[in-house]
Amino acid sequence: METTQYLDDAVALLQQLIATPSVSRDETRAADIMEDAMRGYGLSPRREANNVWAIAPEYDAEKPTLLLNAHIDTVKPVSSWTRNPFSPDIEDGCLYGLGSNDCGGGLVALLQAFRHLSAGEQRYNTVYLASAEEEVSGKDGISRALPQLPPISMAIVGEPTAMQPAIAEKGLMVVDATARGVSGHAARNEGRNAIYEALDDLCWLRSYRFEKVSPLLGPTLMSVTVINAGTQHNVVPDECRFTIDIRTNEHYRNEDVFAFLQSRLKSEIKARSFRLSSSHIGTDNPVVARCMEIGMRPFGSPTLSDQALMRFPSLKLGPGDSARSHSADEYIRINEIKDAIETYIRLLDGKDI
Repeated sequence: METTQYLDDAVALLQQLIATPSVSRDETRAADIMEDAMRGYGLSPRREANNVWAIAPEYDAEKPTLLLNAHIDTVKPVSSWTRNPFSPDIEDGCLYGLGSNDCGGGLVALLQAFRHLSAGEQRYNTVYLASAEEEVSGKDGISRALPQLPPISMAIVGEPTAMQPAIAEKGLMVVDATARGVSGHAARNEGRNAIYEALDDLCWLRSYRFEKVSPLLGPTLMSVTVINAGTQHNVVPDECRFTIDIRTNEHYRNEDVFAFLQSRLKSEIKARSFRLSSSHIGTDNPVVARCMEIGMRPFGSPTLSDQALMRFPSLKLGPGDSARSHSADEYIRINEIKDAIETYIRLLDGKDI
């Protein structure tokens, strides 16, 4: 099939998706569209909740398996949109609409590449997965689908990277902390102020620097982003709660950072999850090496994706610009989708992974 047909199909599918609201945890209609489109292409899709995937014919358990993945859900539109976020308008070569850039362009481009790769014999098996709940790292998203798939050797995730390979991604751990005090009357300076109890921990968190710095991701960062204490002006607060946002590089496991914090902080702490890990793939990977051979520049991504839930090598490579994601009047350029389809095929068709 000519690239022109792949591009036409990709744009038409993306327009249909943009016109169908698919905020995280409400993606049923978008999943229906993906399933119908895949059947229309002659594929045999399978589905778990709102995750839809297809496995290329002639699956061979002796071959490695490549996963092509992108998500179908979006964030809610911000109030500063000047357009209808659900109207897929094309103007001056740009397709506007919520989810067009994050990550509708990668979603439809990877699907067209999968169609092409599936039509011929490859040195690997190929699986295409359109996953749900990525924007909220939900339990019914990719983590629900992965156990249903064959063992995966590596993955390409179609997040917007301007078609440059993001070979490392920061992880995320959110920690809730509580400093305890004793309530009393402020006029008599009674009790023990929980805000003051928290101060030592807050100051330490502000100044501490992790030793191991990644050449791709930089340092592991900790930021106190929420704090709450007190009920009224004349009562010494007996509790101060605060939230720590932690972005780990590949040198630190979330569990190890949490254990370290437990040893250093006076406040009680609880991690919401350890599951969103940092990821990294080496430049000796055949796909990454080919990216570099044709002039692409590997980089480290500070933004979280479904990569954090993958326990196998992966990289992000997709059309669009991360700066457009979650912003008003989001768009993807048609020629970015075209370039993505062609580049995926160039990197993967008849090659090793």
